[in-house]
Amino acid sequence: MTPAPRQLRGETTPRVAVDRDRCCGAGNCVLTAPEVFDQDEADGLVLLRDPAPRAALRERVQRAVELCPTNAIRCD
Repeated sequence: MTPAPRQLRGETTPRVAVDRDRCCGAGNCVLTAPEVFDQDEADGLVLLRDPAPRAALRERVQRAVELCPTNAIRCD
């Protein structure tokens, strides 16, 4: 179940989802927003650390979505 977005000073936090089946382990997301993404040590695939990060991270999360070569990250 995806957590409801939190309100922070009038801004809604992004809701993030990942598809590990699409992930190729490039790591761009981890380099861009390490507070939100990590990589599994066993297979190198994306791990979602925070599905509802604070609004201040919105731009970095969006950049991670754009940099993902397999479109494995979604942000609403």
